[in-house]
Amino acid sequence: MTASTTRRPAAARTRLAAAGAIAVAGALLLTACGDQTEKGGNGDSTAAGAEAPLFSKLPKDIQDSKVIKVGSDIAYPPVEFKEGGKTVGLDPDLADAMGKELGVRFEFQNGTFDTLLTGMRSGRYQIAMSAMTDTKERQNGVDPETGKKIFEGVDFVDYFTAGVSIYTKKGQTKGVETWDDLCGKTVVVQRGTVSHDLAKDQSAKCKKGGEKVITIEPFDTDVEAQTRLRAGGADAGASDFPVAAYAVKTSGGGKDFELVGEQVEAAPYGIAVGKKNTQLRDALKAALESVIKNGEYDKLMDKWGVQDGAVKEIKINGGS
Repeated sequence: MTASTTRRPAAARTRLAAAGAIAVAGALLLTACGDQTEKGGNGDSTAAGAEAPLFSKLPKDIQDSKVIKVGSDIAYPPVEFKEGGKTVGLDPDLADAMGKELGVRFEFQNGTFDTLLTGMRSGRYQIAMSAMTDTKERQNGVDPETGKKIFEGVDFVDYFTAGVSIYTKKGQTKGVETWDDLCGKTVVVQRGTVSHDLAKDQSAKCKKGGEKVITIEPFDTDVEAQTRLRAGGADAGASDFPVAAYAVKTSGGGKDFELVGEQVEAAPYGIAVGKKNTQLRDALKAALESVIKNGEYDKLMDKWGVQDGAVKEIKINGGS
């Protein structure tokens, strides 16, 4: 939820996945962020337990349960969203593919983006997989607002790259082409994301330069932010490129929004894992490497029209 939601609780340094059209078919069904549990994307999970090639790499508790509990903000198409009552998107599909290698089921639990890491710390989730940007602040458990360490931090298994894009109502760009053009404007974002952080950073630059600050309206989900913009309550929105491009492609049959300017702040999406859970972290890395090697990764990038964000190598804590 670009983490930088962009999405995710953290300070900036986001993305820049090369531009390209998102050609994704299917209706977008919205959902409120409640507590819903889903099997990984298609729900058809996995090779049976110990028969799976990477099952032995998993921690004992997960071998016993054959389930990995995933915290995710399931309102971020095309990365994860609801369609026909199911959790679908790039992340759930990748989880299904990884589950086949690991012999377990990924159980997606819906929550607001800015609570996912807290949910991991409380033991509610074992991982967070939610278009979360890998940043040093998150790795080190640092509050981007205060610069103070507030928890032990997380490790990231990086699997995708994305940048932040600005979008406006179609035909109503109001002179917005770059982030500098947002001074004095009202901008909608998802709370706790990299887009949110970038908007705050830009507003400070506006003030320092003697211009009007940005009026920033944060929402629990990107879908809510889009609704506000669509209704005319803001001048622009900012989000991760795949999400912004999907909204431009699908909302109102492509008649509601348009992308403006270029993507900025390239950064990886990562699966967040507790610092002490190195065995699970390394098992997830091995599973993603297998998914790349067997060709399923590229198929899923093509399926969701996000080839420009594909990676060739799975890294641990590759964000800056």
